[in-house]
Amino acid sequence: MNKTIRKSLFLTLVGISLFSFSGLAESPVKVTVTGDHADWIYKVNEKVKFKIAVTQGDKFLKDVKVDYEIGPEKMAPQIKQSAILKDGQLDMEGGSMAVPGFLRCTVKVEYNNVKYTGLATAAFDPEKIEPTTTSPSDFNQFWDNAIAENKRIPLDPIMELLPTKCTDKVDVYQINFQNYKYGMRVYGILCVPKAPGKHPAVLEVPGAGVRPYKGDLYLAEQGVISLQIGIHGIPVTLDSIVYANLKYGALDGYPISNMDNRDSYYYKHVYLGCLRAIDFLATLPQYDGQNLDK
Repeated sequence: MNKTIRKSLFLTLVGISLFSFSGLAESPVKVTVTGDHADWIYKVNEKVKFKIAVTQGDKFLKDVKVDYEIGPEKMAPQIKQSAILKDGQLDMEGGSMAVPGFLRCTVKVEYNNVKYTGLATAAFDPEKIEPTTTSPSDFNQFWDNAIAENKRIPLDPIMELLPTKCTDKVDVYQINFQNYKYGMRVYGILCVPKAPGKHPAVLEVPGAGVRPYKGDLYLAEQGVISLQIGIHGIPVTLDSIVYANLKYGALDGYPISNMDNRDSYYYKHVYLGCLRAIDFLATLPQYDGQNLDK
């Protein structure tokens, strides 16, 4: 191959590479939805204004189509429309609520065959939200009995130091203790300040999902014992593929598992496990015995 051909081939390959990396480096699209109150709180019957912005990197996307829905959270939308954002932004009236509750605006965009979603939720007099059902007459008795039965099961706590997670200020452990029935355990990550003396404690309960946990090092570095717990009775330091397999396999649909039976409903052992976590924190010699938040 002569020098001219080699040079031409080299420049062609460089051009292809630069083009490929340029495509890979393209900034993702971001759909942002905001309300006109910084704290997201409104009075009943007050009008809310939502602002939609669609950006890519630091630029607004022009002439992009958005589909948006507005309505009470978890309910059928009251507004369902589409719009073309000439300059990548849209200000619109979002309606109101006649009773305390949450009003959600969900925005969807499809750009270059990729779908993006953004949402925002306005709270209308949230402190005045009333239950939609009444508690059973034996509600308190049911939980008092369940808690008493659970306390008869030995806590049997186990603490495993995680040296690679520790810092110069914090000791980090994976912990587990019994809950609900013999052999069933709650797992979590405990972060304990190394500073001498007694410390306040905080229990951090998870949102829905199946995932590992790292612990709240930041809080512990401020002198507060922190405990993050999982709810599924499995170690919280496993490889991420394990949680993905459980999420789409054995634990698929767990939030509604046995929902029609209060004794075997999935969240019964979850709620009891949160109380057992407080019992566990109270046993720690580093705990100050007075200040425990959750």
